[in-house]
Amino acid sequence: MGTSNFHSFSIKPAPDLSRIFKYRNQSEGRTAFHRLPIRSQILRLCKVKAEDSEGTLNGESIILEEQTLEQELQAAIKEENYAQAAKIRDCLRHLQEDSKASVLAANARFYNAFRNGDIATMKTLWSKGDHVCVVHTGVSGITGYDLVMGSWEFVWAEYEFPLHIEIKDVQVHIRGDTAYVTCIEMVKTKGNSWGRQFVTNVFERINGQWSMCVHHASYIDI
Repeated sequence: MGTSNFHSFSIKPAPDLSRIFKYRNQSEGRTAFHRLPIRSQILRLCKVKAEDSEGTLNGESIILEEQTLEQELQAAIKEENYAQAAKIRDCLRHLQEDSKASVLAANARFYNAFRNGDIATMKTLWSKGDHVCVVHTGVSGITGYDLVMGSWEFVWAEYEFPLHIEIKDVQVHIRGDTAYVTCIEMVKTKGNSWGRQFVTNVFERINGQWSMCVHHASYIDI
């Protein structure tokens, strides 16, 4: 039997970036030291198995880790600790260049925009082109960037935000510059029961960034 061309990626071993982080406590006028085991954090966050039902939590954790590293980078630069800044920059680049971690983060950003009805952010997450497609539950496919974005505004017109959204059984598959995520999506609006969908989200890598090009949701009886 033939094997699928799609497969899941795991993160490559990170350089040894465990470190002693020196910072100035302005309020107490003293110097303290804070150990930040970056290598172990990245390995813990990014080595996510495809069958891991907590995949969405890892996506959120990766976003938080990126934000934390960016804040630490700015703090190190402000303190003129350039050696430390270089280590943090390498760590941040390693996290962002890992394909699986980046796809999980892109998927999490999509659901954050969905959850909050944030059309401005949603527009930045999709590829721009006639090839993009969305299949909302119970309707036929809509293609083309402008029509896809308009469909989100239409679908959200009667919603009250934020929505309650839970994502389970997340699996990531990557081949070159194309990736897809499958998951069970559970959405609850005010006054309604949970709706359950099987979802396929397809991403393409453009200039190093993963952008959504397909969102397909199929209703499942609970």
